[in-house]
Amino acid sequence: MENIAHIKSLTCSRCENSFNPDQIQTYCRDCNAPLLTNYDLVSIKNQLDRDRICHRKKGMWRWMELLPVNDAQNIVSLGEGDTPLLRLNHVGQEIRTANLFLKDEALNPTGSFKARGLSAAVSKAREFGINQIVLPSAGNAGAALAAYAAQAGMDALIYMPASSPLSNIVESRIMGATVELIDGLIDQAGRLAERKSAEEGWFNMSTFKEPYRVEGKKIMGYEIAESFNWKLPDVILYPTGGGTGLVAMWKAFKELRALGWLETKKLPRMISVQAEGCAPIVKAIQAGRSACDPWENAQTIATGLCVPKSFADQLILKDIRESKGTAVSVSDNDITHWQQRLAQREGIFACPEGAATIAGLDKLIKQGSILQDETIVLFNTGSGLKYISS
Repeated sequence: MENIAHIKSLTCSRCENSFNPDQIQTYCRDCNAPLLTNYDLVSIKNQLDRDRICHRKKGMWRWMELLPVNDAQNIVSLGEGDTPLLRLNHVGQEIRTANLFLKDEALNPTGSFKARGLSAAVSKAREFGINQIVLPSAGNAGAALAAYAAQAGMDALIYMPASSPLSNIVESRIMGATVELIDGLIDQAGRLAERKSAEEGWFNMSTFKEPYRVEGKKIMGYEIAESFNWKLPDVILYPTGGGTGLVAMWKAFKELRALGWLETKKLPRMISVQAEGCAPIVKAIQAGRSACDPWENAQTIATGLCVPKSFADQLILKDIRESKGTAVSVSDNDITHWQQRLAQREGIFACPEGAATIAGLDKLIKQGSILQDETIVLFNTGSGLKYISS
């Protein structure tokens, strides 16, 4: 077996204790905190040229040396990654910003950015011989798990709020996953997944409860750097529920800097966008706190943002502040408005979570927190087609 990965260790994001990457790991039980993957970046820098990666076959796994799978035969892929970075000329004029871009994750398999994280996590699970996976999901993560588990020949069990978009429920079931609908939110689904794992041994692939979904999503950051010729935008606005993508991209930018692949020392300000009906990150940022309180009576049309408290809340807040970023909340009415404007002006039918980033940008530009001449990247994390039933 040729070892293609360069993993050195796993580290607790809070206490910094090390964990053996050659064994199945979940999270730090002492701190109740996520684990992050550390690579031998010196070795990668000496052996790998960034331009070599640029000329490989398109897709997330062309960055395989910076992903956690040791043996390429264990990779489970449906062609995820290398989504387009689109310039929003018309919406940019409307908001009065000259350099506005959107990373459109709707073009991933199963129609959302969740494909990236689940490709990496299911591939690593396959390497460890895991064949039963349980996951709580508001929709898109469940559909992605169902797809990758099907290709890997694994059993998938998904606990999903009954309020989740019908398309995600149907999509998950048609690919062979068992979907159990619950009368509650994602936090309650998470408790059921924990119980299934503890009592029956199913591997729990909940957000930040295992180390490798972050690794798949961090490639979004690598692709952004490549798209801007190894420079980086001034600002990135990211819709934040569980927060994996925001943490993952900040990790990617620090890895790129350590590799010496960036043409700039300045890293982007990371801005978390949440819904007014569920904004624990925004509340903690405004209060100057290092952790979030669970949001009571969470409700929003953007189901992916309806996360009362992320398992990685402290890590998300730390990364936002380290980037000199902030967090902003937007109303459901503003989400709907910008979803329509993006479709009508740019021909992009974004999911509500993606539209929330435009609403957040509009708000921050009016407040003067983002300058009109800055280079800005928004994220559309999924296709609006998946939300039609909602």
